[in-house]
Amino acid sequence: MTNQNNNVLDENSTRTSGSTALNSNISAAIAVADIVKTTLGPMGMDKMLIDSYGNCVITNDGVKILQEMDIEHPGAKLLVGVAKTQESEVGDGTTSAVILSGELLSAARTLVNRKIHPTAITRSYKVGLDKAISILENESVVINPKNKKLILDICNTAMTGKIAEFSKETLSVMIYDAIMKVVEDDNISSNKIKIQKSVGGDISDSYLVDGIVLDKNPANVNMPAVISNAKVLVCDFALEVRELDNDAKLNIGSVVEYEKFLENEQKYLLSIVNKICEIGTSVVICQKGIDDNVAYHLAKQGILAIRRTRKSDIERLNLVTGKKVINNLEDIEKSNLGNVKSVKVIKILKENYIFMEGFESSNCVTLFLKGSTEHVLDELERAIDDSIGDVNSVLKSKKIVAGGGAIEFELSRQLTDFSKTFIGKEQLILEAYAKSFLVIPKVLCENSGFDEIDTISELTALHEKGKSKSGLNCFSGVVNDTLKEKIVEPINVKMQAIKSATEISSMILRIDDVIAAKQISETNSSEN
Repeated sequence: MTNQNNNVLDENSTRTSGSTALNSNISAAIAVADIVKTTLGPMGMDKMLIDSYGNCVITNDGVKILQEMDIEHPGAKLLVGVAKTQESEVGDGTTSAVILSGELLSAARTLVNRKIHPTAITRSYKVGLDKAISILENESVVINPKNKKLILDICNTAMTGKIAEFSKETLSVMIYDAIMKVVEDDNISSNKIKIQKSVGGDISDSYLVDGIVLDKNPANVNMPAVISNAKVLVCDFALEVRELDNDAKLNIGSVVEYEKFLENEQKYLLSIVNKICEIGTSVVICQKGIDDNVAYHLAKQGILAIRRTRKSDIERLNLVTGKKVINNLEDIEKSNLGNVKSVKVIKILKENYIFMEGFESSNCVTLFLKGSTEHVLDELERAIDDSIGDVNSVLKSKKIVAGGGAIEFELSRQLTDFSKTFIGKEQLILEAYAKSFLVIPKVLCENSGFDEIDTISELTALHEKGKSKSGLNCFSGVVNDTLKEKIVEPINVKMQAIKSATEISSMILRIDDVIAAKQISETNSSEN
């Protein structure tokens, strides 16, 4: 960065202005897009990410790659934000969003070099975005969200090219069954589908559990391993000796007083046990600690207790039992017990798992994933998350578009025609905006090892003839109607990617000054 503080900023401050700032941000964003380009599509490559401790992650998931990378440039970080937004909003399409962002910025840089003002570019990009959304809607196909075959096709598309691909048929059926058990009003509650990973075996050994699985040990080895028609108490306060306040002091002047203090503490612990037993509890799930003495007495009463349960699991149990999470001893009442048909402690290899199946109040499922290593399981989890996100998008919108670059090619064609209705700079900008969409079919073709010129020429000819669903089958290299070949994607995923890419490109184009500032609050940093 160049130091241009004009005696206003601190002498050690740095500032980059004008075209230098713009080019720096655009170059950084394009560099990020180039990193993830090779991961796009079913034939995309993987990235190995290694941290300073030698730990490595192997993945082709766009948002995971960008999250794990040590990115410092502020312009590049904006593109990481695009991937995170795409992931949180629709659960998939992160790589496409980042690649399209890079291409739009590359096109904008060319226009800026032709003396077209960035404000004019952002204005026309907004016009192009509105038209692109309209085209997407017109090219989408309305579907029946209860069509099992279609949902399976969407799951298969989401997992193709990832480690889950080798067992995608089995996994797709498992995901479909899981979704059908928890879907309500065409919406999937993320809390009702849990993913539990277990090292060992093969991906195809994964299975669906109609309930919740906790990777926890019983608080005492003598606790029961099987409980039928369980009464479950969920609490988030410690079943331990009461902690003193930070500034509290104990004045114990003799051995007798000390023994009296210990006796009172034991009475308190036993009062917890008695209260739990009185209301007919058979399982205690605690977010915090459980004293060994409490665990011992609970075991004697035939009660299973689990300590230090994850907060997410506590929230999930609260949701599916429909009962209050207990915050203190006084709230332990029979009315707060949840009903579960079966609770089992099952040892798989060297690890214990608590299987809780058959909740009375609401449904919840666990995808119990098997794999040879933790790396395999982590990548499998990401692939399944993408599949669930895609299905959720389809259930909400009830619309799909043709995959394999078909929709992007049609967007480019129609936007190019649209640009011809304008004159001067607007036409140039809209034409550049239209051509940017070709990056997706081009990268798919390149990553699949097929001839780009021949493929693009064939796609052009077919789309000009009105065959708007024509796209690339990345396995065979054949250009065909991808809708008929079951290569489909949710409209929401594409729409969010286009919106995010256009908006972040416009944001970067509006930056004409980069100044080294003092610490910025999180609220202010999100302001445009």
